[in-house]
Amino acid sequence: MTSLLHRKTVSLEALHPDHRLKPSLSWWHLIPLGVGAIVGTGIYTLIGVGANLAGPAVLLSFLIAGGVCACAALAYAEVATMIPVSGSAYTYSYVVLGEIIAWAVGWSLILEYSLVVSAVAVGWSGYAVGFLNAVGVHLSTALSVGFYAGGLINLPAIAIIAVVVGLLSLGTRESATVNAVLVAVKIAALGLFVVVAGPHFHVANFHPFMPYGFAGGDVGGTRHGVMAAAAIIFFAFYGFDALSTAAEETKNPGRDLPIGIIGSMVACTAIYVAVAAVAVGAMSYARFANSPEPLALILRQLGQGWTAIAIGAAAVIALPTVILAFLYGQSRIFFVMARDGLLPTGLARVSRRTGAPVRMTIVTGVVVAILAGLAPLDQIASLANAGTLAAFTAVSVCLLVLRRRAPDQPRVYRTPLAWIIGPLAIAGCLYLFWNLPVKTRLFFLVWNLIGLACYFLWRLHRSRNLTS
Repeated sequence: MTSLLHRKTVSLEALHPDHRLKPSLSWWHLIPLGVGAIVGTGIYTLIGVGANLAGPAVLLSFLIAGGVCACAALAYAEVATMIPVSGSAYTYSYVVLGEIIAWAVGWSLILEYSLVVSAVAVGWSGYAVGFLNAVGVHLSTALSVGFYAGGLINLPAIAIIAVVVGLLSLGTRESATVNAVLVAVKIAALGLFVVVAGPHFHVANFHPFMPYGFAGGDVGGTRHGVMAAAAIIFFAFYGFDALSTAAEETKNPGRDLPIGIIGSMVACTAIYVAVAAVAVGAMSYARFANSPEPLALILRQLGQGWTAIAIGAAAVIALPTVILAFLYGQSRIFFVMARDGLLPTGLARVSRRTGAPVRMTIVTGVVVAILAGLAPLDQIASLANAGTLAAFTAVSVCLLVLRRRAPDQPRVYRTPLAWIIGPLAIAGCLYLFWNLPVKTRLFFLVWNLIGLACYFLWRLHRSRNLTS
């Protein structure tokens, strides 16, 4: 029986061809994949949730969450180029920290990716239903929202996941090319919002700037303040970690991964701050707080009905890029866990025609479709953040351990000021985790206890198989 801290050795050459992913991506595929993953729910939906928690100071929340993610992105860039294998934080933890840590990180990534895809599908459904209503097509409540909101099932959310699963099954390069086109539509729509809403900007809408304070406190049983909003808005920034799951499918990972990870973070931070500033300046935050489609709502209130329809249409078209990126990442993490024997090995096979893990992609799609049909957006977002914060912390720890354990190992990309960036990323993630709702932290603890129970049951099963 192996040790709980047994570390994996990476050797792609030793893998059977049926378990090896096909390299087909370049940096110009990766940047749109990263931008597609990052720019989406945060602006199109969660800006309203964040404004409700922090008021106009939601701008600071965006900057703080972006700063923490930037530190984590720098850590990812170095570790990903040293371990250019699919699996992201799960694989890095297995190679650097050991099996049980890798399982815990993989279990957290299951939480992150599954719930992100579900949350974005729910957000997309809200825009899709709003757009259909605007053009005179009405979908019944029973089929457009889950039972938590008075319906039966969120059919549009399930439908969009099915479409993305089909696209991913066609092949990695093909789906990345479609993604790049949709990302261009998304950025054009956000640019249109800035141009149309910008002339309505009023500084008075920023007063009071920080109505709930910085650290904040409970208001009506919900934590408010800049940091409380940052802990939720953090959901809007991550996505670059999905790029690290593409390492094995990248033609030149040493060059392309840092360009994709850092380039997408820089671009998205600029986009977020610009759009959030225009949104808050154009209208009092109280009027669009908690709206499932805040940008379209702002435009309608400004008398720009047709522009609101265009923004809604762009969201309907482009938000699936987030679903595609995260569903891609989750299927690859599941695939590698199955390849390592921590999930059923029968799922760790790639299609000989497309080079993609079609079986695992379909299984993943079924899981997230069920969640999307049942769970509410706000609860999904905060719980997904907990899983992401755990993964970011693990990768930052891996960065520092590798710097100490293997200081002379060649590094294609070196994180600047690693002994400052790494601890900042760890401290920032832990602080954001502490600012998540208490219920979210408790759910995350329960999730990980279940995960540990599953791990030890798996070890017991494996031990019996080896001795029989």
